[in-house]
Amino acid sequence: MFSLAHRFRESPLSQRPSVTELEVHDIRFPTSEQLDGSDAMNPDPDYSAAYVVLRTDAGEGAAGSEGHGFVFTIGRGNDVTAAAIRSLRPHVVGRPAPLTAADLAALHRELTHDSQLRWLGPEKGVMHMAAGAVVNAAWDLAARQAGKPLWQFLAGMSPEELVGLVDFRYLSDALTPEEALAILRAAEPGRAERAARLRERGYPAYTTSPGWLGYSDEKMIKLAQEAVADGFDQIKLKVGSDLDADLRRMRLAREAVGPDVRIAVDANQRWDVAEAVRWMSALAPYDPHWIEEPTSPDDVLAHAAIRAGQPVKVATGEHVANRVVFKQLLQAGAVDFVQIDAARVAGVNENLTILLLAAKYGRPVCPHAGGVGLCELVQHLAMFDYVAVSGSWEGRVIEYVDHLHEHFADPAVVESGRYRAPTAPGFSARMYPESIAAYRYPDGPEWQARLARPAPARPAPVPPVPAPSASAPPQEDHQ
Repeated sequence: MFSLAHRFRESPLSQRPSVTELEVHDIRFPTSEQLDGSDAMNPDPDYSAAYVVLRTDAGEGAAGSEGHGFVFTIGRGNDVTAAAIRSLRPHVVGRPAPLTAADLAALHRELTHDSQLRWLGPEKGVMHMAAGAVVNAAWDLAARQAGKPLWQFLAGMSPEELVGLVDFRYLSDALTPEEALAILRAAEPGRAERAARLRERGYPAYTTSPGWLGYSDEKMIKLAQEAVADGFDQIKLKVGSDLDADLRRMRLAREAVGPDVRIAVDANQRWDVAEAVRWMSALAPYDPHWIEEPTSPDDVLAHAAIRAGQPVKVATGEHVANRVVFKQLLQAGAVDFVQIDAARVAGVNENLTILLLAAKYGRPVCPHAGGVGLCELVQHLAMFDYVAVSGSWEGRVIEYVDHLHEHFADPAVVESGRYRAPTAPGFSARMYPESIAAYRYPDGPEWQARLARPAPARPAPVPPVPAPSASAPPQEDHQ
């Protein structure tokens, strides 16, 4: 039996602070007012965070005295996620703070293997995301205690410690501990050189900021041109509501940025297979770099059929529930780009697992970051992947959206189309106390003022795209 337990560096209990509180806040930002974040499936998102703070008895201001994490949502339901996080309090409060790889592996397993809470998924949905928020807060705590940014803290662990963080249940038909260890050992010799290159050059980024579906053509063109001027060589547009409108917007965007800038498109799960194939065949003349989330994130076979049925590469992952579905997407040859999300699966540990799966199958990881705080978190995971797992940033980019960074103490910084490597200790998750107080729902002053106004009409639910008639004429060439 392959075992790594003896290789962990244990942290003596007498030398560790204890967790004294798990504090949870329902934080929401009214981004729907400007249609920031709008797409074909989510027309009115309010970027939100079910935000958790792990406090310890280390003493205020001491290194590693607290850890911050969150789950990203888009408004209603954020209170449900916050309640799920609170239900995990007995697993952490009153216990030694998790500071080592062994500690963090044990915490991840305890949170995701609680049989009564696991029943609610299992290992997917609100409860799994809540576990991820606590796991991520624990990693922030550990990295802050170590005095290192999370990407560097992770990249400083041995291959054996990293493999010990992974839950290999359900994965052995695709990735074994021995294979994971071989991937990490192969990347180990160049870690220092890649870390130095990362600090010098930053990590490639692309931006979705021009592409929200609710923006006018004029705003989209202006923001696309500004993105190219700022050094981005890839942008992304939301699609999927109306084919003629998407064709017009793709034409205008291509004219605005020229032939050499990549334009990815994102349908946010809008289509069935036949509609995705028809839609992307029509958009293909404008050279989309990928089609993101063309259909249900759970439907592995549909992704494979869409990938085979039209010429545009397929990307997905931001709503993929767990490592098992990622495994199946890779096994089925259903995806060209793997899009991890820092707050969808059960935190850093499960994202490490997905990075290893992607490396095994030779697929580039291009993280999702469209949401409050996701740029801050996921940059660490992509940078760790470059330094210690894949050893490459070829074909890899991190999404960037220019919203709400001002609320974070260590905001993501993008210069000339590249993420700068974070230098502050931790996971870059800490919000300013003033922002938490102002945007706490529903009692924060920003929401009290809005809730006092007459309630606006809610948008109607997004209807499915009608299936094309069997007798419909062939799709015209819209070029």
